Amino acid sequence: MTPAATQRGEPVLPRYGEASLCELLPSVLGALGVPGEHDALGLPRSRGYVVLVVDGLGWNLLRANPGEAPFLGSLRGRTITAGTPSTTATSLTSLGTGLPPGRHGVLGYTTRVPGSTTALLNALKWEPPVDPIAYQPHPTVFERAASAGVSVAVVGERKFRTSGLTNAGLRSPGFLAADTYGERIAAAARASTPDAAPSLVYLYDGDLDSTGHRAGCASPGWRHQLVMADRFAEELRDALPGGVTLVVTADHGMVDVDLADRVDVDDMASLRDGVVLVGGEARFRHVYTESGAGSDVQAAWRQVLGERAQVLTREQAVAAGWFGAVENRVLDRIGDVVAAVHGHVAVERRTVFPLEAKLVGLHGGLTADEMLVPLLVAER
Repeated sequence: MTPAATQRGEPVLPRYGEASLCELLPSVLGALGVPGEHDALGLPRSRGYVVLVVDGLGWNLLRANPGEAPFLGSLRGRTITAGTPSTTATSLTSLGTGLPPGRHGVLGYTTRVPGSTTALLNALKWEPPVDPIAYQPHPTVFERAASAGVSVAVVGERKFRTSGLTNAGLRSPGFLAADTYGERIAAAARASTPDAAPSLVYLYDGDLDSTGHRAGCASPGWRHQLVMADRFAEELRDALPGGVTLVVTADHGMVDVDLADRVDVDDMASLRDGVVLVGGEARFRHVYTESGAGSDVQAAWRQVLGERAQVLTREQAVAAGWFGAVENRVLDRIGDVVAAVHGHVAVERRTVFPLEAKLVGLHGGLTADEMLVPLLVAER
């Protein structure tokens, strides 16, 4: 593995167009020889690719636990970045569409429902119901691949087959239901067809992230789960036909935040003045304000969070490139004020997001621990 190029304490901006999750699947298509697709990441030419996303496996976490992940540590690798915010719904949609968040429009765990002033869309549960095709109308890379004659399969849990997030960001002509490690390995091996048409298979593993949220990414439970993820990746590689290349990546990293290091919006009137709705998540907040109140809200949030966060207006965050190119149709999904945490703190609102108060491991911010993810390659 190559060393991380960014110090852990520095904010990390997404490398859209160069080395982010947006470039991964288009690069795979380029490496498969699909005309018109550019391999920006320099992947090896191959007749088949399997892309495994291990939710929550940040680059710094992987490097800090070499004994638990000997197989992953042995692979040729480098860093790429998540987008902003560094969270699952945004990252998986960037991966699946090859687009930055400002174009696909899935801009966080919770964002304002289009046309509403007080309702939040939970992008993982996809509640309240919103038409996922209207919400994210761009073709996915899987659809592009299938149109170019590539054999495509998305391997996922049965409950995700018809989910809003799957239909918004991971639409594919081929979905293979697989709930267990064994089922996923068998499905991926079966769908890989290097002797026929070029093939692209996508798999997702969420257990490491779930363990980190509950117990923390410094916990024994998280390290044991990393051992299992490493073994799964190795067995997956061994089960693939010759000529198929395995790529392992992640949607974000994670940091642990002590319960004593939480700021609750409900406890501080200054953080609620002029605010209509608070979305996002504990390490990245979308703050939707009353008309004309943006500057005052920004000043109040800056005063409370200080150097522990970057607090920008929507216009400043767009100009800074946090979301890449931004389409007009998604602008109002971004908070009038956005707060990206990079200090040892979380911004909660327990009356609205009671689950967050119980989570130890968090993500969404712009730290290297959250933003840098691995790009690991294993050729057969």
